[in-house]
Amino acid sequence: MNKYAYLLREIFECNTITQRELAQKMSLSLGSVNTLIKEALTLGYIKKCDNMTVLTSSGLDYLDTFKVDRAIIMAAGFGSRFVPLTFETPKGLLEVFGERMIERQIKQLHDVGIYDIVIVVGYLKEHFDYLIDKYNVKLVYNPVYSCKNNISTLHYAAEYIKDSNVYILSSDNWMRENMYHRYEPYSWYSSIYMEGNTNEWVLKFNKKREITDIMVGGKDAYVMYGPVYFSKDFSNAFMPILEKAFFTPGSDDWYWENVLMNEIKAKNNDLPAIHINPQPDNQVYEFENLEELRAFDDRYKENSGNVALELIAKVFDIPQSHIKGLRTLKAGMTNKSFLFEVDNQSYICRIPGKGTDVLIDRKHEYDSYMAVKDLHITEKIIYFDRESGYKISKFYDGSRNADPENKEEMGRCMELLKSLHDKNIKVDHSFDIAERIEYYTKLCNESGGISFEDVSFVQKNMKILLDMLDQMKSHKCLCHIDSVADNFIITSDNRIKLIDWEYAGMAEPIIDVAMCSIYSYYNKDEANALLESYLQRRPTDLEYKKLYAYMALSGYLWSLWTVYKSNIGEEFGEYSLKMYRYAKDFFVEAMRD
Repeated sequence: MNKYAYLLREIFECNTITQRELAQKMSLSLGSVNTLIKEALTLGYIKKCDNMTVLTSSGLDYLDTFKVDRAIIMAAGFGSRFVPLTFETPKGLLEVFGERMIERQIKQLHDVGIYDIVIVVGYLKEHFDYLIDKYNVKLVYNPVYSCKNNISTLHYAAEYIKDSNVYILSSDNWMRENMYHRYEPYSWYSSIYMEGNTNEWVLKFNKKREITDIMVGGKDAYVMYGPVYFSKDFSNAFMPILEKAFFTPGSDDWYWENVLMNEIKAKNNDLPAIHINPQPDNQVYEFENLEELRAFDDRYKENSGNVALELIAKVFDIPQSHIKGLRTLKAGMTNKSFLFEVDNQSYICRIPGKGTDVLIDRKHEYDSYMAVKDLHITEKIIYFDRESGYKISKFYDGSRNADPENKEEMGRCMELLKSLHDKNIKVDHSFDIAERIEYYTKLCNESGGISFEDVSFVQKNMKILLDMLDQMKSHKCLCHIDSVADNFIITSDNRIKLIDWEYAGMAEPIIDVAMCSIYSYYNKDEANALLESYLQRRPTDLEYKKLYAYMALSGYLWSLWTVYKSNIGEEFGEYSLKMYRYAKDFFVEAMRD
């Protein structure tokens, strides 16, 4: 810690500050402060002027080395613990007492003369664009925000950190008082004291307040909490280490603090000290979830402004404050869903995903649910809006998804499908795979085209398969279509339920076996075994041929689905490649004599 810089900073900010106040701020004895002031006077950094102490030009020149160059605000992440609010709004743009958290920090930075502000964005990045016009900030895009932790945010902001004195801030922090300064005398990490057990990152430090160890979890300790500051020498020493860590296999889940923790534990003497910056109670807030935000800002108790929460309150006839236990589910490929509790019972609220209005007919989905209602094989539906697609259903505590690698479990799933098909249920809508392929092709062409080089060739092969199936005798009944293993849930009392009937319609039953096979990434032998399990006998050659044809056609259909999703801004990684490969490989299998 540079005591001269600290002293000069405090005098710069308040030229009437007393020695006693300086001693308190700098955590020094009154005698030490007195000595420091005398030395600063001798060195010509300060001078007495009436009842004030002011900086000389030499003092300002000395302090200039410690001027903050800019602030980096991390705003790329999803904020999963704030669902459903963050389905619509990035966490940093949520309001606290009518003011967006990120804007509060920007204003606080401006108040101390810091205008060079870089915001690293990712999730819902477009929502931050207005800040460029309003505050003249820079936006930097983190393209891997969804698959790497915040180590990636510093990686993509590296050019703004290296060779700089820089704040590292989180967009979703809320500081009661402005704790930023035009000048910073040393590197630090903000910290608060937590009594009792904590899962936060605990800091150990020496008498100089230099951090000597970092541990995840502890008891009665100071913890990492809030803003961070890197001095230029710290930035230059730390960023090459972080860059190396970013490219290290297995670092996807790392916070940038993991890198810091490793270096401090390794006692890297080439890394300048970073200090603890203790903050008083009720100064720094990192809201972990909506419950904490409700406790802080009463507005969120009854009027969150969120459509899903307003709907739940209306359906259950309760105030929003009675909606508890909000948490996200693993993201689906079609929709956004979250868990919540009312009166100690868990439910799922499904919010239709982007673009689903052109892919799914919610009236048909509702009709499918009603058609199988008396079979008690689906999740219990509490509410279903046939226009918007919002759905509230019971969540089965202790349940789990079927395991596609577990032969016994998949056998039970096939038994349920066979039982459904044997009921020969009829509905007024169909899942016509030929029509769907034609429709998805149209959507792709209207939204940017199909990027597979040989799509025309594959398309012709799919037409051959469709013509072949048309010539075969078939029987149609209500089929689920989306028979992925994740849609078979095994309840705590060992019952199996089949959920999410979005694509259900009249079709040939074997398509459900084909769909389950490709969703499970089964090879030919595994798909054959699944069909045999479904039929409870050895399949005929014709049944094998139909299975392969539907696997190829379904693979092609879902590859088109993924291309369309990609064209409108949603990515699903290698899924399109795997589905397209099924189209090619199982066309060959279906055409064998």
